[in-house]
Amino acid sequence: MESFMKLNSLTLTSSIGLLAFASLHAQEFQRFSFDVGGGFDTPVGNTGRELNTGWNVRGGAGVNINPYFGVMLDAGYDSFGINAATLNAVGVPGGDLHVFHATIDPIVHLNPKGHIDFYVTGGAGLFHRYQEFTQPTLAYSTGFNPFYGFFPVAYPANQILASYSVNKPGTDIGAGVAFGSKWHGRFFAEARYDRIYMRNSHTDYLPVSFGFRW
Repeated sequence: MESFMKLNSLTLTSSIGLLAFASLHAQEFQRFSFDVGGGFDTPVGNTGRELNTGWNVRGGAGVNINPYFGVMLDAGYDSFGINAATLNAVGVPGGDLHVFHATIDPIVHLNPKGHIDFYVTGGAGLFHRYQEFTQPTLAYSTGFNPFYGFFPVAYPANQILASYSVNKPGTDIGAGVAFGSKWHGRFFAEARYDRIYMRNSHTDYLPVSFGFRW
């Protein structure tokens, strides 16, 4: 009887210890992940001959299957100016190109429990590309002054001469490094290669972004 009680006591103690360890481990492992960031874009290949360096803002949310592997739903906005050579060839004074995308990206962490984590990511999704050619113009509005009352006001603006938008599939692949912080999150820096699959000439660019991931 005494041996049986000792065995039960040992079993109970072991179970409590395992539960405590599992609880601690669960607290260290964050199931959901969110990130936000921004940076600059470098067009490459044929795209680099048409566009200037641009900028981006990005954000994402996802789930971690385990500390080493997760899946993110990423969204981003990229903006480029059309370069002078292209504008001169077209015969317009100004223009720009904008891209909004949403992609599903698996992510693999190489050192998720360390202070410095290297990771690789990549996936596919939908890209919306919008381009426009513009020229400077004056727009008019109505101003107000207590003494003079209402009066017309002119201000500089861009007149859209032509625009075109299209939705196309695309892919991205990249890598980054994340640094631990005291806010249970990490600062990160990453670079990707994005491609929009167009009929005649693909749109290729390298977004580099910096941000914070929870």
